[in-house]
Amino acid sequence: MRLNGNPVKASQTVVPGDTIRVRQPGFERILEVHVLIAKRVGAEAASRCYTDHTPERPPAPFLGLPQRDRGAGRPTKKDRREMEKLRGQREG
Repeated sequence: MRLNGNPVKASQTVVPGDTIRVRQPGFERILEVHVLIAKRVGAEAASRCYTDHTPERPPAPFLGLPQRDRGAGRPTKKDRREMEKLRGQREG
């Protein structure tokens, strides 16, 4: 997490006009604070207090999931490992 380009801790004070960058898996969210709120509010009310400058995410590549024959029964441990390897969840 960065506040105006500098790394910060959770206790850092935020003021209107600050830019917050949050790294999430695969992309970075960029938010500009307009109004501070004193208590918890719903998502709709909170979204009016900042502007989201996050660029659009590139579409995720579609990898066809392996299909088992109908009636083939439950996959074996070897079958599950092969399916996970195809999905990119396992290395090895």
